[in-house]
Amino acid sequence: MAPAITLDDIKAARERIAAHIVPLRITPSPSLSSRFGKDILLAHEYLQTTGAFKLRGAMNSILQLEPGTTGVTAVSTGNHGRALAYAAKKAGVPCIICMSKLVPQNKLDGIRALGAETRIIGNSQDEAEVEARRLVAEEGYTMVPPFDHAHVIAGQGTLGLEMLEQVPDLDTVLVQLSGGGLIAGIALALKLQKPDVRVIGISMARGAAMIESLAAGHPIEVEEMPTLADSLGGGIGLDNRYTFELVRDYVDATVTLSEEEIAAGIRQAYFEEQVIVEGGGAVGLGALLAGKVEPGEKTIVLLSGRNIDMEKHRQIINQEV
Repeated sequence: MAPAITLDDIKAARERIAAHIVPLRITPSPSLSSRFGKDILLAHEYLQTTGAFKLRGAMNSILQLEPGTTGVTAVSTGNHGRALAYAAKKAGVPCIICMSKLVPQNKLDGIRALGAETRIIGNSQDEAEVEARRLVAEEGYTMVPPFDHAHVIAGQGTLGLEMLEQVPDLDTVLVQLSGGGLIAGIALALKLQKPDVRVIGISMARGAAMIESLAAGHPIEVEEMPTLADSLGGGIGLDNRYTFELVRDYVDATVTLSEEEIAAGIRQAYFEEQVIVEGGGAVGLGALLAGKVEPGEKTIVLLSGRNIDMEKHRQIINQEV
């Protein structure tokens, strides 16, 4: 069966958002290439304007809003909220981001600095979503979900187009896996053009909702727990419309990392690659270092975001946590 989001949708998204995003930069990793004896490339999406890949999907959604929209709202672990706040400000649209108490303060501050309102509700994304749904039902806001939305998935899929254009002979891509919007878009963009590319999803062991749902055969609720990969937290929604099936059908394998393996990825990024990335952004590096993924002859590791609390980052690189 054909996917709900097509390659043409992703290509149209790329044209739509081109003037608003930073093009993807891909560079070799000498340290990892030497270690594995294969070409390991890093995709530096943390250089995006709002510090993470989420701007692609948020901007693609905002640019397709109906005229006269009251405002937009979303549930977020931080990076989607920041991206939506930025896109909404550019479009002159009011924005309210609903989040749980688990979202780090630095991510709250980043959203508020862009002029959006934040509302903190409960201890999970599911609890925060109740308020977002109320805003839609009672105040006429438009929901822009962080992952399970056709416009968001197509926007994130533009990364896959840029990867394949820059590295036509790539054979393996390591991608963050949370709600599935990022990996679904990238997998579609790649596999609809080059079906033999391996797409591997990386998540944390603490509350990996998509991976546990795949094991169950349908979307399930999981307990949301504190993790260094906080941007990968949250459920996938029991009424998931797109990403569960896309991840199931287009992603080749998934792996989970311990907290120490995530921390090792952050340290690798800092000491060897000389970049600062957050826990969720570093999971591809962590998976390679832990031996949980066998790289291909030409592997791209996506570094998806940099929005980490800098005191936490200092503690991690000094091995204090």
